Amino acid sequence: MNAIYETDFLGFSYGFRPGRSQHNALDALYTGLLTKHVNWVLDLDIRGFFDAILHEWLVKFIEHRIADRRVVRLIQKWLNAGVLEDGKRTRTEEGTPQGGSASPLLANIYLHYVFDLWVQAWHQKRAYGDVIVVRYAEDIVVGFQRKADAKRFWAELAERFRKFRLELHPEKTRLLGVRTVCGREPEAARRRKA
Repeated sequence: MNAIYETDFLGFSYGFRPGRSQHNALDALYTGLLTKHVNWVLDLDIRGFFDAILHEWLVKFIEHRIADRRVVRLIQKWLNAGVLEDGKRTRTEEGTPQGGSASPLLANIYLHYVFDLWVQAWHQKRAYGDVIVVRYAEDIVVGFQRKADAKRFWAELAERFRKFRLELHPEKTRLLGVRTVCGREPEAARRRKA
């Protein structure tokens, strides 16, 4: 399945992908902050992401790309197998076991449909200034030229996530000025001085 989805995954997605690492994600973020007009950074944290993945939606996403019913059934069985803790088996209808061999790919598939494709369309249709996106698994950073774009994006993303029963962590999700993030002046202030 990795080979199939590698052709679909977007360039700003770095987590658990062949030839990509957290260092590549940090390099992309650094380059984006230096080369684009980014004054605001939205640091997103999805509360309990791996535990919140809805099996029903994940299977729909997989069926969208994988036509072989045998593969889909195997994934459903893996998801429904549950977790064995202290000798007790717990079955759930949501979540994917962290540390499970298929969990990183399944998490990327889920966020590809829930976040990546959505943010790509949002950027093209709704943003008035530059936008950069870097995602490493469920850790997401989005940079904006305009604070109004950042605030609107935050509100619309929270609404989007609710549809898939995901939630932005209220204490860990935050909007920061670029000076706070990397110690440089925002692009607008640099332009005024020139």
